[in-house]
Amino acid sequence: MTYKIKFGTDGWREIIGKDYTVANVKRVAQATATWMVDSKLNQTAIIGYDCRFGGQMFMEATAEVFAANGVKCLVAEHFVSTPMVSLAANSLKAGVGIVITASHNPPSYNGYKIKATYGGPATPAEVQKIEDQIQEDIPAVGKSYDAYKADGLIEIIDMETMYFNHVEANFDMDTLRSGKLELAYDAMYGAGQDIVRRLLPDATFLHCENNPGFDGQAPEPIHKNLQEFSQLIEMAGDIDSGLATDGDADRVGLCNAKGKFIDSHHIILLLIHYLHKHKGLSGKVVTSFSCTGKIKKLCSMYGLEQQTTKIGFKYICDIMVQEDVLIGGEESGGIAIKGHIPERDGVWIGFVIWEFMAKTGKSLDDLIEEIYDLVGSFAVERYDLKLDESLKQTIVANCKNGTYSKFGGYTVESTEDTDGFKFHLGNDQWVMIRPSGTEPVLRVYAEAGNSEEAFNILDATKSTILG
Repeated sequence: MTYKIKFGTDGWREIIGKDYTVANVKRVAQATATWMVDSKLNQTAIIGYDCRFGGQMFMEATAEVFAANGVKCLVAEHFVSTPMVSLAANSLKAGVGIVITASHNPPSYNGYKIKATYGGPATPAEVQKIEDQIQEDIPAVGKSYDAYKADGLIEIIDMETMYFNHVEANFDMDTLRSGKLELAYDAMYGAGQDIVRRLLPDATFLHCENNPGFDGQAPEPIHKNLQEFSQLIEMAGDIDSGLATDGDADRVGLCNAKGKFIDSHHIILLLIHYLHKHKGLSGKVVTSFSCTGKIKKLCSMYGLEQQTTKIGFKYICDIMVQEDVLIGGEESGGIAIKGHIPERDGVWIGFVIWEFMAKTGKSLDDLIEEIYDLVGSFAVERYDLKLDESLKQTIVANCKNGTYSKFGGYTVESTEDTDGFKFHLGNDQWVMIRPSGTEPVLRVYAEAGNSEEAFNILDATKSTILG
């Protein structure tokens, strides 16, 4: 039986050579092309790939299928970030954007993301239509990639320069390059490496070389994966802040001057503070279910509407396209803001925070203290538990059935099930249990007044659910 292709929270992802093959990529590409034609969209596709193994090969296979269906393909000759593809789709009013990427997944994976003409993820409904059209047969393409180039159906465009010009037009780059701030960047061997080097040539760089296997580490900008970066900043002693982005550069992580990791919960709060309080911008703040409750508190203080969505940026994007949204953000580091495309963009968000620091002359710690003065200090921590499927499903069933009334010494006061299960424990503390939509793991999150207490909650929860 032919492998059944299913899209997860953010695209289709599988292990290269096992289920992620040229043949299966072509099946997905054919379904996408059919949907484009049937939907009477602009018959132009933007196609890019990140730094992962086989990216160019899978991009070319995708372009061949689109071209065979009469769709004009504008492709990147070199690796690009996901935001570059999304920006190009928006700027050129393409019918669709395709990114060959597995984002932050381990190096053994590759994937396929679908972007809409507005420059953000295609809606869940549209992705479902594409998934429903995936055939078992591998489509015939007729000609080679080079032959379609010669025919003009495949054309090379410079998405990196488009993005560079967009950054230059929207940021005070002279201030960022002035030397007022000493900055560092960890590309995690991902697709942000060339553009940040181009924009900030005097920054300190780490993992900005070609390494399709990401040195064996998942390119996800979270604390445990950024130890080398943290040490570099700490040892340098004169770096004001460090920015890290994931494999396709749509997720963000930051470090302060001491190399301490600053997570997306704090980044979203800083953005609200900067964009509304300092720049006078307004709009709805849309965040995913796993984000800190402090966001709602700050929004209430500033008179901003806050909305919580299921996990997955596509749900946030849906709202951004239709409503006046100031910030859309996820716990995982995917954040978008007004004035840019409705798309996660790690480089863009990092530059906004750095601009905030440069304009105010304050350190990242100073700015975070301003946030704490408003809403109180907090920490959100996470465990990713690799469990066999049967145990994972048992735990999910227990959550549904109300089995868990206590986690160690923590008593459950109420439960929410917007996406996964959030157990409120009183004193602004909670723990959340949710199976990943992209990886074979069970994610467990906890919020408390500090990191130590959050980890205590995580340990108590882990002990309870694993018996």
